Amino acid sequence: MSGVAPSQSARHRIIAALLAASDAIAAILLAADLLVVVGSVLLRFLFNAPVEWADDVARGLMVGSSFFGAASALARSENAGVAFFIDRLPAGVRRVVDSVAALLMTVIAGYVAYNALKLGGLTTGQTTGAGLPLELTFYPMGVGALFMTIFAAELFCTRPLGDMIAGAVATAAIVALYLAWDFVAPDSVPSSGTLMLAGFFLTLFGGLPIGFALALAALTFIWVEGTLPGVIFAQQMARGIDNFVLLAIPFFILVGYLMEANGMSVRLIALLQRAVGHMRGGLNVVMVTSMVLFSGISGSKMADVAAVGSVLIPAARRSKQNPGGAVALLAASAVMAETIPPCINLIILGFVANLSIGGLFVAGVLPAGLMALALIAVSIVFGKPRASVAEVEAQTPMSGLWSGAIASFGLIFMIFAGFKSGFATATEISAFAAVYAIVIGSLVFRELSLKNAGHSFVQAATRSGLVLFIVAAAQSLAFVLTLQQVPHAVGEMMLSMSGAHGTWLFMLLSIAVLIVMGSVLEGAAALIIFGPLLLPVAIKLGVNPLHFGVVLVISMGIGLFAPPLGLGLYGACLIGNVPIEQTVKPILGYLGLLFLCLLVIAFVPAISTALPQAFGY
Repeated sequence: MSGVAPSQSARHRIIAALLAASDAIAAILLAADLLVVVGSVLLRFLFNAPVEWADDVARGLMVGSSFFGAASALARSENAGVAFFIDRLPAGVRRVVDSVAALLMTVIAGYVAYNALKLGGLTTGQTTGAGLPLELTFYPMGVGALFMTIFAAELFCTRPLGDMIAGAVATAAIVALYLAWDFVAPDSVPSSGTLMLAGFFLTLFGGLPIGFALALAALTFIWVEGTLPGVIFAQQMARGIDNFVLLAIPFFILVGYLMEANGMSVRLIALLQRAVGHMRGGLNVVMVTSMVLFSGISGSKMADVAAVGSVLIPAARRSKQNPGGAVALLAASAVMAETIPPCINLIILGFVANLSIGGLFVAGVLPAGLMALALIAVSIVFGKPRASVAEVEAQTPMSGLWSGAIASFGLIFMIFAGFKSGFATATEISAFAAVYAIVIGSLVFRELSLKNAGHSFVQAATRSGLVLFIVAAAQSLAFVLTLQQVPHAVGEMMLSMSGAHGTWLFMLLSIAVLIVMGSVLEGAAALIIFGPLLLPVAIKLGVNPLHFGVVLVISMGIGLFAPPLGLGLYGACLIGNVPIEQTVKPILGYLGLLFLCLLVIAFVPAISTALPQAFGY
């Protein structure tokens, strides 16, 4: 035994050192990306000297940062997965299932790493449109995936030896069963598409993180068919996030973390408490309005939930309010905020469905306003009387509150003015928003230290790595689905159904699909898969694409926060430190209200189209 403990200790030190390196690389690449984007915009605007290579460098840095960030998230076991079903398995079975999941993550990550590095070698000597070496995109991706492989292997190896053996035997038995079936009766073996679908849902409900379940589904098709080289898989994953538009995701997530670190979040929420905190249901009104404002700044829903929930859930406890109800309202407010610009899911939908991101931003404002008013009305009607919330009075001096509010509204003004003026794209505006948050926190509030800023970059790189890894994996699956002509088949089916029963049926079916799949999948993955499938059908039926995009995003948001599978609801419960069972009853009431609002938005298109038409979209 004396030799085992030192060996484990050395292994843990190595993993800790690799995690620190992964964090540092992801954060440095993100910071370099920020400098490249801001510098290129300033040179273009001030000196009329556009930097031709800036977009290529920025995209390459993002791919590298995303994979290192995803590796760090994996090392900390932060990857989102569906735990509802495996939590109900017997303890022994659960351990074996978890071991299989860890082994599959190791295999998938290793496959990505090998083929990304191989692709780097194959593209040596080739250049991008701006003349930069193409392999500089794939080598960082491969090294990041290699880190991911090591961390996944560590998760597998930390399990008891018996569980590791059982997991390996179970995985080998499934593979052997397929090979034996294919050898004995090849004509009766299910098609590659059927195996891909079955594998996806089995692994998803078995707790495999969503990004890996999507990647495994694509790999199942590639391995069973045997006609596509592995480098195609790596190439499609890189292609899924190698786009300048998607850079807005890490930058807006960074803004959210910087706001939390520089004191802007606390000041703004405290001011709202002073303004409306003592009216009937005032704390709940503060929660909804806080989500409205923060969603217009950071773009990241979980960053918004963390910023608002970390302040107001403790306040709800102090005021003797049911914390389960407070978390439920927090989650419902996050659904409402799904269409408040600069929402990341609007950016993703605009990218995958080739829609105007600025147009989607404008189209989402009035629908969000309708839902916000509904939540505020319910909060006031069913809220506690004014006297019972006296305990939650903000203690921050007023002298420090207005500065935070002015700084926050300045950030909102920058975002909207940038879009309307055409000064910069969504990505470039998000970069300037991050710089603004750094300047305000370090020079005006003097609360953003170098250490806090560095930590914010690490958090942003990790969180965006999680999101973008899912986007990358979903792109590989979308490529396979396209090869199988699934989008065409789905479109034809829904067109025929809608032709017989009217556009209203198509709209209801689309809402149902996105609610269900938004609950099963992480929000971005549901939009990436179903947005390009459904949008062409909507356009053929004469539905305004911006209006339909808003309906899809709200539907996905309802599913994302719906019990029992909604991952967003689990995240809100973790932030509020409340068991999910305490939130089920109140969240169903709030989601029912939002669903009614969604039906109004879906069947009254002017709510979504009036502002885009006024602004020329």
